[in-house]
Amino acid sequence: MTAVAPEQVAFMKRAGMPLTSECKVTYTEVTPPSRLAYKTLADFVPGVAPYDVATVVELKATTDGVKFTITFDAMHDDVWTERARAGHESQMRKLDALLAAPGKGVHP
Repeated sequence: MTAVAPEQVAFMKRAGMPLTSECKVTYTEVTPPSRLAYKTLADFVPGVAPYDVATVVELKATTDGVKFTITFDAMHDDVWTERARAGHESQMRKLDALLAAPGKGVHP
């Protein structure tokens, strides 16, 4: 992952973090088409020993479409847990925008 937006770069510099870091993920469960579980190595936090963060992604068919749920472990403190939540929400907004784009999404 590489920070490129000016606000991201400024945040990373203020936090004493590198602008680029590798994301190490280990998949622990793959159950198509309804569940994906993985753990991410959090080895990028200055002054904090590396640790795993487990995440589960679940998809369930509903009468209105698909319910998409992400559950993840709390991180080492509330600030970092909130950052992780905000990151997941950002990714969901990107997915919403992609699926809403012309020619995208589910077709009967």
